[in-house]
Amino acid sequence: MWCDPRAHLALDVPSTKMERRVGLARALSKLGHCSRSAAYHLISEGRVRLNGRVQRNPEAPVRLASDHIQVDGSNLEPPGKVYLLLNKPRGVVTTASDEKGRETVYQYLNKRLPWVAPVGRLDQASEGLLLLTNDSEWAAQVSAPETHLDKTYHVQVATVADEELVARILEGVTTLDGDRLRAKHSRILRGGKKNTWLEIVLDEGKNRHIRRMLAEMGVEVLRLVRVSVGPLELGDLAKGLTRGLTPQEKKKLDIAMQSRVAASK
Repeated sequence: MWCDPRAHLALDVPSTKMERRVGLARALSKLGHCSRSAAYHLISEGRVRLNGRVQRNPEAPVRLASDHIQVDGSNLEPPGKVYLLLNKPRGVVTTASDEKGRETVYQYLNKRLPWVAPVGRLDQASEGLLLLTNDSEWAAQVSAPETHLDKTYHVQVATVADEELVARILEGVTTLDGDRLRAKHSRILRGGKKNTWLEIVLDEGKNRHIRRMLAEMGVEVLRLVRVSVGPLELGDLAKGLTRGLTPQEKKKLDIAMQSRVAASK
């Protein structure tokens, strides 16, 4: 689950953009200490000092590069940027904590890591490639609609699929609330007597996109596994394990995003 950060994590020097002001709760999150919601509790309990004084306002403005923050007497320093890939197991939720007591992705992360957040989401029943990072600006770029990064899924459906179904997936459907759901590419991977594995590629990320689209067609999804995001592939990483992106992988992903944005202009 843990890999040597010196060999496997893509690390960046903190950006000069950190000079801008952010709220104190957000600052604790960006500094890798905890989630923003957890930061609100720490601040309200008087456990956070800003420039030597207890600060109970979670929106108090902070300059990350120059202001001094302490939590329970310990200094917080900007961490290096961390970019992780997790093979999310089925049944695991992507929240930091769950009121229903369900297993979360954070139970699969090494406790020595700085605070990281999921880049986008995979719903509880879905599995596969999930990115996590403490680089919020990069995460926003990966998730932004204008990047149109291809996301590839292997989907097991409870029917014997044929080329007609593939054509319908490419054509798409319109839901009752007017949402248009379609796939960029689709093909049959392999089939059996009762079910079929499909490959479905999306270049947009609407909520439960594939499940909702196939439900409109009367097709039940048995399993849904994300296997790639842009040029980044899940590969043979075992379920529940994480690894850091190599600098080369992050660079390829950044180039892919830049190319997509340029092509859309």
